[in-house]
Amino acid sequence: MYLSDLAGALACELRGDGGLDITGVAGMEQAGPTELTFLANPKYAPKVKHTQAAAILVKEFIEDIAPAQLISINPYLDFARALGMFYQPPKPAPGIHPLAHIAASARIGENASIGPFVSVGENVTIGRDAVLHPHVVIYEGAQIGDGFLAHSHSVVREYCQVGNRVILQNNTVIGGDGYGFAKQADGTHYKIVQSGVAILEDDVEIQTLTSIDRASTGETRVKRGAKIDSLVQVGHGCVVGEDNIICSQTGLAGSSILGKNVLLAGQVGISGHLTIHDNAVIYAQSGIGGDVEAGAVMSGSPAFEAREWLRAITAFPKLPVILRTMRQLEKRVAELEGKSDKSHA
Repeated sequence: MYLSDLAGALACELRGDGGLDITGVAGMEQAGPTELTFLANPKYAPKVKHTQAAAILVKEFIEDIAPAQLISINPYLDFARALGMFYQPPKPAPGIHPLAHIAASARIGENASIGPFVSVGENVTIGRDAVLHPHVVIYEGAQIGDGFLAHSHSVVREYCQVGNRVILQNNTVIGGDGYGFAKQADGTHYKIVQSGVAILEDDVEIQTLTSIDRASTGETRVKRGAKIDSLVQVGHGCVVGEDNIICSQTGLAGSSILGKNVLLAGQVGISGHLTIHDNAVIYAQSGIGGDVEAGAVMSGSPAFEAREWLRAITAFPKLPVILRTMRQLEKRVAELEGKSDKSHA
């Protein structure tokens, strides 16, 4: 693709040779002389002079560099769009493989592609243009919208609901039993029936090895546009808000409620029965034990305001020196007080 055509498709201003033939996209350090790269974070600007890329997406024109430049309002987004122009994952042809098992009462929309060893239970509804890769399992009564993409070994459990254009990566489980047990007099644990469902709204994507538990009563809900990373646990009765980003190894205990545009970085722990309000950001490895106000930025375990946490963590390695100094000062004060008492005597 000529660079001028790429600039037009991305609606970017071209500064340089539009006749360059672009064959792909790559990161700044890996890009070759026929590839497009990008600069989104200013701290990486010094690397621009060393890139071998033919062209680079930038927010503002950079003087004295060799690559042609595409001036973009959002270089990272346009890089993602360009990547989609050069690479499309393989899509299986429509049709139901003879080794798939589809219950007689299931309703499958047109143009579906269903691979071998897929199992679709009774009274399931799946919309148009679905792709179910081998070994996907859809339990009885599940309701799924259009454009569903389920990778191998993903599971949608009984009566759960999935919206349009939802993507399940490998080994995700939607609607597994919530972790609920009541302790009996003899110390054993009585399993609480998980009678609720899990609901995924439109444009949700769940990455590999992630569990969205069904509710004990009512529902667990992941709202429109939320993106949940690998190895995440969403407990029963939780609400994940619209356009949330939840990164890997995060755990939400039951009945956690997240507002819109919440970001949870990796390994965040949420204690449950609390609310994290709109636009909050929780830094990695934070432990949240109470409600978080809208727009707050939190860090630490237990978590508190991130700027205060940065001051505290900077001081933390100095605590032994501070403690030693305090003891020396206390000893010195005691000596001075002793001398003062003797002089008065």
